[in-house]
Amino acid sequence: MPLIIVACAVAVLIFLIAKCKLNTFVSLVVTSILAALVLQIPPAKIPQTIENGIGSQLGHLAIIFGFGSMLGKLVSDSGGGHRIAMTLINKFGRRHIQIAVVLASFIVGIALFFEVGLVVLLPIIFVIAREIDMPFMQLGLSAAVTLNVAHAFLPPHPAPTAITGTLGADMGQVMIYGIIVSIPTVIISGPLFNHLLHKLRPGLYRKDISISVLGEYKEFKTEDTPGFGISVLTSLMPVLLIAVATICSFVLPKKNLVNDAIQFIGAPDIAMLLAMLFAVWSMGFRQKKNMRDITGSMEQSVKQIAMMLLIIGGGGAFKQVLVDGGVSDYVSHMFTNISMPPLIAAWLITAILRVCVGSSTVASLTGAGLVLPLLASTGANPALMVLAVGAGSVFCDHVNDAGFWMIKEYFGLSLKDTLSSWTVVTAVISVVGLLSVLALSLFV
Repeated sequence: MPLIIVACAVAVLIFLIAKCKLNTFVSLVVTSILAALVLQIPPAKIPQTIENGIGSQLGHLAIIFGFGSMLGKLVSDSGGGHRIAMTLINKFGRRHIQIAVVLASFIVGIALFFEVGLVVLLPIIFVIAREIDMPFMQLGLSAAVTLNVAHAFLPPHPAPTAITGTLGADMGQVMIYGIIVSIPTVIISGPLFNHLLHKLRPGLYRKDISISVLGEYKEFKTEDTPGFGISVLTSLMPVLLIAVATICSFVLPKKNLVNDAIQFIGAPDIAMLLAMLFAVWSMGFRQKKNMRDITGSMEQSVKQIAMMLLIIGGGGAFKQVLVDGGVSDYVSHMFTNISMPPLIAAWLITAILRVCVGSSTVASLTGAGLVLPLLASTGANPALMVLAVGAGSVFCDHVNDAGFWMIKEYFGLSLKDTLSSWTVVTAVISVVGLLSVLALSLFV
């Protein structure tokens, strides 16, 4: 019954947005309330559930998106994005630019959460696409796929790291196997599927599109823009700070004053703040801009993402209703006495949880707990079980997840187009990831 309720809630949400043309945030809140009532959450507790969902979703992301959008706007308005784009184009050429984007996304994706990686990379990719007259979707989708793969399979991302401990796997082994699994998954789900989708849905691959959250496209003379080095340093400073903190967390003692300071600086919120402040100098004062112009860029950037933040918060409310309504518990009970190969079971349980509750982290942690007895009884490789759970955790990203709404807004897609592209590609990522894990299990 709860699964039917979830399906009906999703159908109502799509109807409100696509047919009634109701604002997406309003539609999410209305659907969340209706779903909560049907799931028998006490009416008096529904407002608190909605607030908890929005708060938990935006508490972390609002700061990152706020500072991240300011950083991106400062880099963009100074011409730094133009400089990076032109340098990469000249270096790799139009023919190989997608390879450069995938490699950059994979490197960034190891250090940054999926959402943060999108904030950092997509503004630059948008400029590259415009400069070489290529559809933004063609480059951006491959980047998003690569970031999502890293988020699913590679520590130190939250879900792989947490379930590595839950299943008693070796962290180094998970990292090595994760990279091996990621390579074919990225290639097939990214550039190859992108090529297929371009043929099947050419309407998605539009040129000269205007995307509100990325701002207006501006023309620059290369000689008037900041240097390539300072532009890259400014854009990737969050990556560097977070990467250093991640490395130090493994090599330095936990209770250490230096490590504590580095972990503070490398926390995503603080790293984004420091990068934004650095951009005020490097992309502002250093470029002979006054404080009024700098502040104007920062304020404009926040206006561009305001509605997106509300939509992401609404997605969090919907997810929280499903969690508090007992959907994840229902799925857990369904698989209490499951009998199938452990890697497939780990993937299937997590995939169903992912579709139902939206959060890949919740799906991963719940799925790992459910398959722990299978690990003990079958002797399956713990590292491969971690990766199977990771593959399931990204299956069919749809309206109950913040990432779905980010993709919709950042790519300027309709709800229908997002479902037919991003939801499908995340299913491909998940299935190809599982097949890669199964193939690897034949050799390790």
